[in-house]
Amino acid sequence: MSNASLYPFSSSAVQHPLAVYGWDEGWEAEFAPYAAQGLVPGRVVRVDRGQCDVTTPDGVIRADTAFVVPHDPMKVVCTGDWVAVDPEGSDPRYARTILPRRTAFVRSTSSKRSEGQVLATNIDHIVICVSLAVELDLGRIERFLALAMSSSSGEALLRTSADSWESGAQPLVVLTKADVVPDATGLSYLVQDVETVAPGVQVLPVSSATGEGVEVLAAIVSTGTSVLLGISGAGKSTLANRLLGEDVMDVRATRDADGKGRHTTTTRNLLPLPGGGVLIDTPGVRGVGLWDAGHGVGQVFSEIEDLAADCRFHDCAHEAEPGCAVLAALEDGSLDHRRLESYRKLQRENMRIVAKTDARVRAELRREWKLRSAEGKAAMEAKRGRVR
Repeated sequence: MSNASLYPFSSSAVQHPLAVYGWDEGWEAEFAPYAAQGLVPGRVVRVDRGQCDVTTPDGVIRADTAFVVPHDPMKVVCTGDWVAVDPEGSDPRYARTILPRRTAFVRSTSSKRSEGQVLATNIDHIVICVSLAVELDLGRIERFLALAMSSSSGEALLRTSADSWESGAQPLVVLTKADVVPDATGLSYLVQDVETVAPGVQVLPVSSATGEGVEVLAAIVSTGTSVLLGISGAGKSTLANRLLGEDVMDVRATRDADGKGRHTTTTRNLLPLPGGGVLIDTPGVRGVGLWDAGHGVGQVFSEIEDLAADCRFHDCAHEAEPGCAVLAALEDGSLDHRRLESYRKLQRENMRIVAKTDARVRAELRREWKLRSAEGKAAMEAKRGRVR
């Protein structure tokens, strides 16, 4: 008997054994050709050195990934992927192919090569965890958001309204350890600070200790797949345990000196939530390198992009050009200087990443460097009184 008859895909996707892991009619249609080959659908819940744990209609199995090891590091098997695996009875059982990803959260690697690292796939909510036990780093939040707003299967993520997204995953900033803030007024101010750098993104204070905000967050992540992201010590594992209703993830105390964690979570794990939806908990990340996040940067700094549209010159660099609306906003105080510097920094970084694979962008950066170099030399000569 073929596996196609064992798992009748003509029935409602809602009744499928994998429905609790996000299986729907779309995945059913994508998998149909592989069902005809006798393969079994499954979702990757954990990856570990050439093998992965896959939840299938038969239960969780260990599958070998030898058949899906590509030259492109962006296409390696990742937690959250849907795969087609060998049927029960095969030894070993191989993951034969990865179904096309709907979304992916990608950051650049720490190497000098032009490579991206996929942290999670097929996600609907990106929950950026920020601890209130330490001083807020607004620049880091902007960086996380730029990547989150660029998370998609290849097409740019477009914001169609203040709280609506055309494609990709919905970002959310969760301020963890809200119980350490002594008063409601102070907490309100912190939320407002984050809202200023997260246009159109919900900012939710949460305390795993007291339960504040947990029910609201649980309702948000009860549909689709959510991934928890943040640096070590942000309270991701504690929050995951609260949402799961049991101590599934190991938790360690943060260092008193700087509030940093100790990398309790070492792998990315996908777990079904009791109230619906699935959750991916990730290890704390030290570096959040941008990866083709130009559109995301534009979304995070949408007020600067809007101002730039009113500049006299369409290629205005917002440095010293006449008629620059961005500089005018800086002068009248309607635009924060820190915000502009953060925008410039992320734009430059993203351009360098893109330039590694785009010859046109490399040429533009080379011309810009030569122009700035010439301007610098001219300024030095003028200062020394040797202007020709």
